[in-house]
Amino acid sequence: MTVISVPHAFNEEDLYVDLGPTIGQSLFLKCEGFNFAGSIKLKAATEMVESAERSGTLTEDSILVESSSGNLGVALSMIAASKGYRFLCVTDSRCNLATRLMMEALGSEVHVVSHEQGSGGLLGARLAFVRALCASDDRCVWLSQYTNADNWKAHYRRTAPAIARAFPQMDVLFVGVGTTGTLMGCARYFRAWSRSVRIVAVDSVGSAIFGGPPGRRMIPGLGMSITPPLLDETYVDEALCVEEADTVRTCRMLARRGFLFGGSTGTVVSGATRWLERHGTEGTTAVAIAPDLGERYLDTIYQSNWAQGLYGDDILVPERRRVG
Repeated sequence: MTVISVPHAFNEEDLYVDLGPTIGQSLFLKCEGFNFAGSIKLKAATEMVESAERSGTLTEDSILVESSSGNLGVALSMIAASKGYRFLCVTDSRCNLATRLMMEALGSEVHVVSHEQGSGGLLGARLAFVRALCASDDRCVWLSQYTNADNWKAHYRRTAPAIARAFPQMDVLFVGVGTTGTLMGCARYFRAWSRSVRIVAVDSVGSAIFGGPPGRRMIPGLGMSITPPLLDETYVDEALCVEEADTVRTCRMLARRGFLFGGSTGTVVSGATRWLERHGTEGTTAVAIAPDLGERYLDTIYQSNWAQGLYGDDILVPERRRVG
C-alpha cells in the first residue's frame, strides 16, 4: 500500500506497455503519465523547485514563473498548490484548453501569448514576457526549464536508472525532445552504463532543435523553435523527425486499441516504429518513453474536425498500422 501526504510524492516508475501486438514491432513503452500531474514533467518540476528551495532562491514570498506549453505548467501548478507558492505560467495559443483550465483549477495564473516574436516564434514571445515580468518584480523566480541543469538531473537520477533496472539488456532507447531534459539525463546515464545503448531522439517536423528550419507546429509538447541550451549532441546517436499528421494517426490508432496517449507519446511511438521497421527488431530490446496521457488532447488530436481541418480528410481513415 502506498500512502502519501503531498501529490508530488507519487510517480509510477514500473509500468510498461508491450506494443508488439499493437504495432507489429518489438517495443516496450515506459508510461510516465500515471502521477497527479499526468506527465513526466512532474520529475523535472519537483527537482527544480526543491533545488531552488535548498539554495534559498525560492522563499515563501516568491512568485514562481515559468514558460510552458502545458505539461510542466500543470506539474508546477500542482507543486505550487501543495507548497503554498503563487505560480504564473506563461504559455501560448497552442496550449490545450483542458491544460489551461487544469492549471487555473490548481490556483495558478495563466498568461497566454498569441503573437510570435521575430524568428523566436511563440516561444520567443513567451520568454520575452517572462524576462520582462522578472525585471519588474524581484519576487519572481524563473526556474527556466530550458537552461536549468536540474531538469536533466531529474532523469539522470530517476528515469534512466528505473529503465536500467527493468531492462538490463536494453539495446536502444527512444526519447522525445523538447527542452531535451529527459533526453540529456537518460543519455548521460546510459553513456556511463556498462552496456552500450543507442540513444535515438525523436523530434517533430517544424522543430529547430537539431538545426532544421522552424515551421508550423500545432501539437504542444515536443519540439522547439530554437536549439535548447541543455542539448549536447555528442550524447545522441541519432535524431529523427515525425510529421504531425503521423503523430495524430498514431495516437488515434493506439486509442482504437484502448491506449489513450498524448501527442508527445504519439510522436515517440511513430518515430520508434519507423526506426524499427527500417532496422529490424530481431534480438533487439527497444524501449521508448511515453511522456503523457491523452485526456488533455480530447479537443485536438482526438477531435475529428480539428484533425481534418489541419491535416486533411484522410487523417481519419482507419488503418491497421500507419505510423511512419
